[in-house]
Amino acid sequence: MKSVRTALTTLALSVVGMSTAFASADHANHVDTSLTYNSGILVLAFAGFLALVVVVQTIPAVISLYNMIKKTAEESSRQQQAVRANARD
Repeated sequence: MKSVRTALTTLALSVVGMSTAFASADHANHVDTSLTYNSGILVLAFAGFLALVVVVQTIPAVISLYNMIKKTAEESSRQQQAVRANARD
């Protein structure tokens, strides 16, 4: 069972890796990125501002996640201490 799972995982990862190679095989029809990024300083400043907003919003999320993990670990520790105390009695 484990060998079948390994084989399927290997096959799936190989197909995913080859999809990029097949996507870039046609070099005649490529995107000219100089036209894409020729928008001006205001568009780049707006995109930078949006990126800054996203980064600033992740800081409280990371802090909340840290506090939730810390609280769960403390509760787990308390439960283990209670079980050990009951086992001694």
